[in-house]
Amino acid sequence: MWRVFFANHRSWVVGVGTFLLLLALACSRSQSEPLRLAPGDHEFGLQHQGRDRHYLVHVPPQVREALPLPVVLNFHGGGSNAAAQKDYSGMDRTADQEGFLVVYPDGSGPRTSRFLTWNAGRCCGYAMEQDIDDVGFVLALLDDLARRTPVDRSRIYATGLSNGAMMAYRMAVDAADHIAAIAPVAGAMGVEGGTPARPIPVLHIHSVDDPRALYEGGEGPPFPWTDRTVVHKPVEEAIREWVEFDGCPTQPTIEATIVAEEGRADAGHTATRYRYASCEGSAEVVFWQLTGAGHVWPAGQQDHLEQILGRSTQVIDANEVIWSFFSKHALGEAANPTP
Repeated sequence: MWRVFFANHRSWVVGVGTFLLLLALACSRSQSEPLRLAPGDHEFGLQHQGRDRHYLVHVPPQVREALPLPVVLNFHGGGSNAAAQKDYSGMDRTADQEGFLVVYPDGSGPRTSRFLTWNAGRCCGYAMEQDIDDVGFVLALLDDLARRTPVDRSRIYATGLSNGAMMAYRMAVDAADHIAAIAPVAGAMGVEGGTPARPIPVLHIHSVDDPRALYEGGEGPPFPWTDRTVVHKPVEEAIREWVEFDGCPTQPTIEATIVAEEGRADAGHTATRYRYASCEGSAEVVFWQLTGAGHVWPAGQQDHLEQILGRSTQVIDANEVIWSFFSKHALGEAANPTP
C-alpha cells in the first residue's frame, strides 16, 4: 500500500520540494540585493530633530543592474522649495543623459512647503534662527536613500542656488568625509570657522552683476516681501579662502572666455573660467565669473522673476558645467586632469 501511495504522490512531493527551493533562493536573493528605485520621480519623508523632513529624488531612465549611482544634492534658494528648484534648475535632463541620481531636499520654515531656508551659517531666516540641524538632516537623508536604492558613497556631490549654494559650502565644511565635491551657484560661503576634514574640489559660478548675492560683498537687498537682509562675503575672498585651504597655486589659469552672440536674449553676457589646479589631495578650484547675468541658474528656466533676480542667461549651461566637474572627482580617488 505504501508503495502505491508514494508512487501516486511522488510528483506532488517533488513539486513541493522544488517550490520550497525556489522560495529559499528568492529570499536569499532579496536579502542580498538592495532595493532599487524605478526610473522617474519619487518623494520621501523622514523624521529628524523631531521634525518631518522631505526630499525629492529623480532616477535616470537607464539604470544598469546592481550598479550604485552617483548622487547630486541640489539645494533650493532661500524662500523656495525642492519642487521649485527641480523645475527651475532643470538638472533632471543632465541626470538622464549622464546617469546619476538628483536629490532635491526641502529646507525648513514656519510652513510645510513654502518659504523654506537652510541653516548655512550666517544665513538664512527661519532655519538659522531655529538652529536647524540641516547637515544632520542631509546625512540622514543619504542613509535613507541608500536603503531604497544603490548609492555610490564615493561620489556624492552638493550644489545649490543662493542660500542653497551656502548650504553646499556648509556640507563641504562640516561633512567633508561624505561629499566628494561641491558646485555653489550665486551664493558665497556663509560658514564662520570650522575646518574641512580634507581638501575639497570646489566649482563656483557667480555673476559680477548679481543684484542679490553681491559680488563685492556687503549687505544685500531685503528678501522679497520682508525686511530681512544678509551680509554677503565678497566672492573673490571666498574663492581665495578655498584656494588657500586646498593648497592650490595662488594664480589661476584662464581657460576660457565665452561671449553670448548678438541676436540672443543674453547677447553680450560673458563667462570666464578660472582654474586653480595642482592642489593638495587631488583637489582643484574652478571659478566661472559671469557678466550680464543676475542672481540666476545659468541655462535654467529663463525670464524667471526677472524683477527680483535680474537677467537670465544661457551663456553657459550650469548643469553641464557642474556635472563635467563632478564626474572628475570621487572620494579616495585622484582627479582626472582633463579640463
